[in-house]
Amino acid sequence: MCGRYAATRSPEDLSEIFGVEKTELSEAAEGQEDGQEDGHEAGASPVPTETLVPDWNVAPTKEVPAILDRPVKGSDDPRPVRQLRRLTWGLVPSWATSPDGGARMINARAETVHEKPAYRRAFASRRCILPADGYYEWVTAPEERKLEEEGKRKRARKQPYFVTPADGSVFAMAGLYEFWRDPSLPGDHPRAWWVTCSVLTTEAETAPLGVGPEEGPRALADIHPRMPLMLTPDKWDAWLDPSKTDVGEVRELLGAPPEGLMRAYPVATAVSNVRNNGPGLVSELDGPEVGTLF
Repeated sequence: MCGRYAATRSPEDLSEIFGVEKTELSEAAEGQEDGQEDGHEAGASPVPTETLVPDWNVAPTKEVPAILDRPVKGSDDPRPVRQLRRLTWGLVPSWATSPDGGARMINARAETVHEKPAYRRAFASRRCILPADGYYEWVTAPEERKLEEEGKRKRARKQPYFVTPADGSVFAMAGLYEFWRDPSLPGDHPRAWWVTCSVLTTEAETAPLGVGPEEGPRALADIHPRMPLMLTPDKWDAWLDPSKTDVGEVRELLGAPPEGLMRAYPVATAVSNVRNNGPGLVSELDGPEVGTLF
């Protein structure tokens, strides 16, 4: 986890929620992070309103909306400005020889992110918020898992659940972003620069859900042992602040949110196919689909 989520809020809504100052950026890339040369950023596109479309089935390698604080390129003002950007989900470290491993780096464990080579520099100064409606997780019933382990079933049947704030508010996932320069392309090539991101995850809550399904899991930990780290509004400014570089101080922001804020409910197995999209994917079912579990 997290491997699939929904993000359908409009740029206007996100701007109001997060206090975004700039949503339509120029095509010129920043590309000077840590001494990098100028170039175009692939995966850090400007966000005209017409290009940020609702997505009910966000999958790795897709471009996703992100909130971050950075100075505006070309401005005489060094002040970080809150921006709404589109980043590619799947972090590519700056030292990587190719972007091929990004799809495997969609998550970073909150407990060790500060010490992992792929994430530690971003953790110190390139943090973002990835706004979502909620995330999907798949549950395998114990008896199904046992049959699979015994070789009596080729693949256990799983029931997807949608996990979302019980009050309908935005699910602000803690994230990191990183720059990667494609050495095979000239600096002015539109794909010379990549800006990619990763979701921080933490141990799932064992306390009862704020709103749970009539049957099935009672807590997030019953669904999956990990969950995205949700940042409550009181942590947003500190998390996004690029001047906050003390690792110990930043790690203090990684505490779990208050218990009981989330609800979870079963949804159709159609979400399991990344080609499917639309609001029907988050429609609540009365119970698990026939032939899945429970």
